[in-house]
Amino acid sequence: VQLQASGGGLVQAGGSLRLSCAASGSIFSINAMAWYRQAPGKQREGVAAITSGGGTNYADSVKGRFTISRDNAKNVVYLQMNSLKPEDTAIYYCNAAVTTHQTMTSRLYWGQGTQVTVSS
Repeated sequence: VQLQASGGGLVQAGGSLRLSCAASGSIFSINAMAWYRQAPGKQREGVAAITSGGGTNYADSVKGRFTISRDNAKNVVYLQMNSLKPEDTAIYYCNAAVTTHQTMTSRLYWGQGTQVTVSS
């Protein structure tokens, strides 16, 4: 299983970006999917998560600005980021709890990360 994140870039404060993360491989099912971020010199932190049924959860710092969504048919999770702030600058990582055809057990997989830089 591979997770491929994309959509990062450089944006001015107040701007928007949309991140995507596509899962591929021998996937039987995907349960929760999530986005994390890690800023320089800081620990990785959870940003948003979404269940297979569409239930969502957000970090307080992004509530009202970020929206997580997913396309279960395509095994893709999105993060729409609006009203971006310089403090949102970080490498953004996606993860997914995936059950494969081979194991029929759930395991957490991580994407490679995509850089988001917000200039003031």
